[in-house]
Amino acid sequence: MTRSRTTHLAAALTACLGALAYTVSKVDLARAGELGMPGFPAPADAYAAVADVETAQLANAGLGLLMAALALLLVRLPRTRLVRWPALVVSWAGIAMVGAGVLGFGARAAGLAQSLGPTPPHMLTAVAALLVGAVWTTAWTVATITATREVR
Repeated sequence: MTRSRTTHLAAALTACLGALAYTVSKVDLARAGELGMPGFPAPADAYAAVADVETAQLANAGLGLLMAALALLLVRLPRTRLVRWPALVVSWAGIAMVGAGVLGFGARAAGLAQSLGPTPPHMLTAVAALLVGAVWTTAWTVATITATREVR
């Protein structure tokens, strides 16, 4: 296996693991009936906007499973354009969303985005969640770039 292929495989599998970590965290929050992310509890007023917290978090967990499947699809994209190009476009959209979340929660943790909620009460958990998100976003980006190059 070439070095670029090894990098691609490692990145795609790491992105898959990041999505699965997100999925597990959302299932855990659903069981607890909580909104937010690990280390980042949602502000109290956020609960008024959500009719069923458990269902909302389980829907997020389902989205996490779809992102994990998409990361695995990047390992070996089908040659048909009907699948290949939409998978790449959706990957870039997912990278943008997850990356924006990491930046937003990072700003909240640093006290720069009070509109997103107060500084996390458990900073160690918050930093761990941010690190997982940053690694996930980076790996997904690398996997998508290398998959795009393979398409060309």
